[in-house]
Amino acid sequence: MQTIGFLLPRSTYYTGISFDLFDGLTSSLSSLGRNDIRIVTENIGFGSDKQLCYKAAEQLLMHEQAQVVFAYIGHRMAQVLRPLFTAANRLLIVLDAGAHLPQEWPSSPHIFYHSLNNALGSWLSSNMAVRDGYSNGGMVTGYYDGGYLQTIGAYNGYLEAGGTIRFNLATGYRKEDFSMQPLKEQFQHSGNDCLISIFSGDYVQWFFKDLQQHFPDQHLPVYLPPFALEESMLKEAVYPGDKVSGVASWSVTLKNEQNALFTEKIQSAGREPNLFSLLGWEAGILADFLTKELQQQPNCKQAGEKLSQFSFESPRGTVVFDKETNSSIAPLYEAKIENDGTGHCAVKIVAEINDVVGAYESLRSQPIEESVSGWFNSYTCI
Repeated sequence: MQTIGFLLPRSTYYTGISFDLFDGLTSSLSSLGRNDIRIVTENIGFGSDKQLCYKAAEQLLMHEQAQVVFAYIGHRMAQVLRPLFTAANRLLIVLDAGAHLPQEWPSSPHIFYHSLNNALGSWLSSNMAVRDGYSNGGMVTGYYDGGYLQTIGAYNGYLEAGGTIRFNLATGYRKEDFSMQPLKEQFQHSGNDCLISIFSGDYVQWFFKDLQQHFPDQHLPVYLPPFALEESMLKEAVYPGDKVSGVASWSVTLKNEQNALFTEKIQSAGREPNLFSLLGWEAGILADFLTKELQQQPNCKQAGEKLSQFSFESPRGTVVFDKETNSSIAPLYEAKIENDGTGHCAVKIVAEINDVVGAYESLRSQPIEESVSGWFNSYTCI
């Protein structure tokens, strides 16, 4: 029996994150008939403690003999683990929200990044705003979400499309410090302004509630990144108006065979499908591929080379890997927020976005040397 490891996080936003990731993985492997794979887990807290993450990974490699380790961590923590996986000659598959942009794009034969592409979605969402005629915009984010370099994706995407950022608003960390009140004066003196926003989790709910409170009759044009379109959070958010749109990584409403199977299996396990169970499901597809490769030829470097050429059908469409950065690129979707009939929010997929690979290359080519982030923890894990 082959063994794979899984470094699981915890989150105060998404309290079920580790269960969603794990159930996605096990449901995927079960659907593929892979009952011959042993899964060993280690908890890594919020993914910010270097010593804890290193020790947990070392445990999986040395004591459990895991051939492949999956981990919900970011680029910066992956680089902390890089010497360990190089020395062990094993594969690390980083399950990444894609909220950070690395200062450089390291390519190691022992590390691959499978991403939900939040920074790329932020880039494309701000592109959409200019396309829709909103050439003047304001960046609106919070202390937490704004601490990741996805903000650079949104900012550069807006400028690259021909827009101008006229103002910035960063909210407080706690609910009592969160307010859209400062926007009222700004929009009294503006014309075709829009909001380029970066929020996730509870912050999305606070954001929409404040928009409805301060702008009840003036529906502001708002553009959202993928994590703001996470459906389990949106269904509890008040509907803020008919000018809210953005870019989604996935929706339960996508019509394809894999999504129908994924949704059925997760619901039969007693959970609701979300971005994290989706990521776990796709990890199962990667685990199936890699363990088969390693069974035929126990050479991690060769298995990694095969993975860089691998593409697969996922609930969100066809996923491919960028060979230069060992990073996955998946379809992204233009979406808008609708009233679900109860005064809360639902996601409507409008269209699949063309040339996501080209957008990824444009995003990656942008200089970010002067940008700094102190966040080591995994996105949404605080």
